[in-house]
Amino acid sequence: MPFMNPREINALNFKYIGVNVKLSSLASFDKPHLMSIGDNSRVDDFCALSGWVTIGRNVHIAVMNSIVASEQEIEIQDFAGLAFGCRLFSSSDDYSGESMTNPTVPREFKRISHGKIRIGRHVILGTNSIVFPNVNIGEGCAIGANSLVNKSTEPWGIYMGSPVRRIKNRSKNLLILEKNLLDGEISDKHQD
Repeated sequence: MPFMNPREINALNFKYIGVNVKLSSLASFDKPHLMSIGDNSRVDDFCALSGWVTIGRNVHIAVMNSIVASEQEIEIQDFAGLAFGCRLFSSSDDYSGESMTNPTVPREFKRISHGKIRIGRHVILGTNSIVFPNVNIGEGCAIGANSLVNKSTEPWGIYMGSPVRRIKNRSKNLLILEKNLLDGEISDKHQD
């Protein structure tokens, strides 16, 4: 995977860029001056990010994701992951036929809903999942492949379907692993 070098990343003028960030040179960043990307995070090939996107630390955004935050923020918190081909939209056209759609139509002929998306810590979003505006995916949730998330979820659940429904609880044991990882990072820094 061809990653940008630090000079190429800095030339994009992100609002904030952490250390050890890996960005594919085949990814697209529209309005990077509005974006923040935390330490040790990675964006893979053919991803398109646009607008008010905030990415925490140790986040992985796999190949072919679209994250479009036109008028409301999309926040992806620490240790979250988006598998191949996910789509996150903080705005959506009205498909009822009561208004027109698409970007070639003037705003006064359209009815668009906007709302923040928040992907909590340790969330894993399965391949080809879609997240709509005004959704908060609670900490520790796992969303199954091909799921439609059009409503908020409760923390530490496994959800799937279109629309998603909770099928069972998710283990919190990974919080122990997180603590061990972070404690190791702190110890390594003190040794320098």
